[in-house]
Amino acid sequence: MADAKARNAVVTGASKGIGLAVATALRDEGFHVVAGARTISAELKEITPLAVPVDLGTPDGPGYLVDTAIAELGGIDLLVNNVAGTTGPHPRGFLSVTDDDWQHTLGLTLLSAVRASRAALPSIRERRGHIINIGSVNSRRPAPHLVDYSAAKAALANLGKALAEEFGPHGVRVNTISPGPVRTAVWTEPGGTGDLLAKKAGIAREEFLHALPANFGMSTGHMTEPAEIAALVVFLVSGSAPNINGSDLVIDGGLRNEV
Repeated sequence: MADAKARNAVVTGASKGIGLAVATALRDEGFHVVAGARTISAELKEITPLAVPVDLGTPDGPGYLVDTAIAELGGIDLLVNNVAGTTGPHPRGFLSVTDDDWQHTLGLTLLSAVRASRAALPSIRERRGHIINIGSVNSRRPAPHLVDYSAAKAALANLGKALAEEFGPHGVRVNTISPGPVRTAVWTEPGGTGDLLAKKAGIAREEFLHALPANFGMSTGHMTEPAEIAALVVFLVSGSAPNINGSDLVIDGGLRNEV
């Protein structure tokens, strides 16, 4: 399947939400996509035959995914570090977050990106490709109920800037995309951040989500959709703006700073 002229991408955490949208958009742009996730969803199987079941929170998981991509495709042009995790939300705040919570969140959110980038960079540098990290506005606006996740995302943005500075002279571009609230399971499914904040407000989750854009001061009036993040990934790798490097691009609907 290796093709020296093809564009090849690796996407982590691709079974649903933002990762699935990114994998879909890259497929539609003609990329060969190797997608990694702990559980391979039916939707992901439809997008790519190279859906790899892997635990990206383990020391060997990210390298295994990258090695599989190189073996199958011959090289990597794009790595999208999307996988993230937290044991939260933590309604009781910082003092309730254990060492195990921190290790889980940092391992899946930050160290997975470190390990995947380390494995992929020799090939990406050779092909003058891209790394895109999916961050969060929480890296700039810490949330007490997501203190571990916010810190991990801040570290991820810092990592991206450092890699851009080191590898930019070699033709590699590294950028971070930091979304605000995105309509994914984190907000829409039981037990997530949407549930927590709805309970604190004393209303149903559906009512809370309907009111969220206004309450969070999002001037667009709507939450970000996963496809919007995917569209920004496609733009960054399109070659239309080759001087964007080391940037942290926010897509949050004009989220009000003080909230």
